Amino acid sequence: MTISKAACIGGGVIGGGWIARLALNGIDVSVYDPHPEASRKVDEVMANARRAYARMAVKGLPKEGKVRFAGSIAEAVKGADFIQESVPERLDVKLKTLAEIEAAAPADALIGSSTSGFKATDMARDMAHPERFLVAHPFNPVYLLPINEIVPGEKTSKAFVERARAVYTSIGMKCVVINKEIDAFVGNRLLEAAWREALWLIKDGICTVEELDDIMRYGFGLRWAQMGMFQTYRIAGGEAGMRHFMAQFGPALAWPWTKLMDVPEFNDELVDMVATQSDAQSGQWSIRELERIRDENLIGIMEALAKAEKGKGWGAGELHNAYVKRLGKAASKKVSKAAEKAKAGKPKKAESAKAKKK
Repeated sequence: MTISKAACIGGGVIGGGWIARLALNGIDVSVYDPHPEASRKVDEVMANARRAYARMAVKGLPKEGKVRFAGSIAEAVKGADFIQESVPERLDVKLKTLAEIEAAAPADALIGSSTSGFKATDMARDMAHPERFLVAHPFNPVYLLPINEIVPGEKTSKAFVERARAVYTSIGMKCVVINKEIDAFVGNRLLEAAWREALWLIKDGICTVEELDDIMRYGFGLRWAQMGMFQTYRIAGGEAGMRHFMAQFGPALAWPWTKLMDVPEFNDELVDMVATQSDAQSGQWSIRELERIRDENLIGIMEALAKAEKGKGWGAGELHNAYVKRLGKAASKKVSKAAEKAKAGKPKKAESAKAKKK
């Protein structure tokens, strides 16, 4: 199942990433974002995304979809069969936005929310047709990272869940359907746990933000990039596998190593400490420069994973191979259409000869 016309409501960091992924897959996107700088921000995200895809899509790209800014939500969603909401993380804003989307969207349009933590059931409480609404939670940068947590609400129909899976898969995403609703889903639950402990480590002066990042990126971050947590720990259990690992390290869960159920006071002192250390670590690069560095690194990791298993690919690398191939097929169709168009506009030889005689 493919998308014929998409609408993105919200063009911030996440919304801009959705716009880029859709447009670079050849899909026209209608955007609504009332922020006065929205167009500039989306243009800058698009520029970085084009740069990344130029390196990644070695087999070519389809003709880029048109990105058009609309004057209202109703104008943006008109005629769209796929709508992605990415407005600020406030329930009242989400409810108001979804009401406007539903009032103007086609009856069979799929509506996904990029919320980081709200349940689909809570967001759909005022909707007349909640069966077509679900959470579709990506990770930044949306145009490169393929994971998409699909979380249906209590009234989301199975047909729309399967349709959502097919639609997001068609733009190169790895869909994981979370069938039990919880706040913040799975990815952000894990990130929140690590974030809380990281803030304690900084606040207590155990390490700096740069030292913490180094421990992650030079250590277990590399393992997680290609195997995740449980497969990594299975190997750590040796030949006896996961059972031995659980037996060996399970008792440590009772030790007071972490402060996961306790939160450091989020005051100006903590904010200043973290922000100052972050400036020292990364202040020499602009945010756009850091995004480009991040994109290059992510593509490099995916390309390395793509070569594993004798070229079949491993994890994100296997999906990367399939996505590049899919984009290449779309690119070849674009070339074929252009050739047919050129051929149709070219006069036949016989007609050209007659024209010369005249």
